[in-house]
Amino acid sequence: MSTVTDVDVPTSAPVKGGVVAYLNVEGAIKAAAFYEKAFGAEVVARHPPDEKGRTMHIHLHLNGSSIMMSDFFAEHGHAKVDPQGFSLVIIATDIEAQYKRAVDAGCDGLMAPQKMFWGDTFASLKDPWGVAWGMNQGG
Repeated sequence: MSTVTDVDVPTSAPVKGGVVAYLNVEGAIKAAAFYEKAFGAEVVARHPPDEKGRTMHIHLHLNGSSIMMSDFFAEHGHAKVDPQGFSLVIIATDIEAQYKRAVDAGCDGLMAPQKMFWGDTFASLKDPWGVAWGMNQGG
């Protein structure tokens, strides 16, 4: 498993999944390290940081899927905006443990795991970058 501080992380890796979330956050290198700790993600590719510590691309594998991310680059027409109108959902196998891991790592627990009307157990969180996360475990 690689970490974002490894110097030998490649700049590209195979993409997993049919739809890939691409996040823009302020501090993508720190966010990727957080996602490793909170959700068990693996950094599989990363472009080196610029002189301001920003990176144009990080690729993570998480729960069988790819998530990609970068910092904002206002000077290239990509100014900072807060995340809104979406959430990322992890299909959990041990939702209680996975939720606790994320909260212990620093996520805000918005809704602890609970049985929902549709029959699954669901939980919701927000990470330090404002990204909303859900966890869902089948019936």
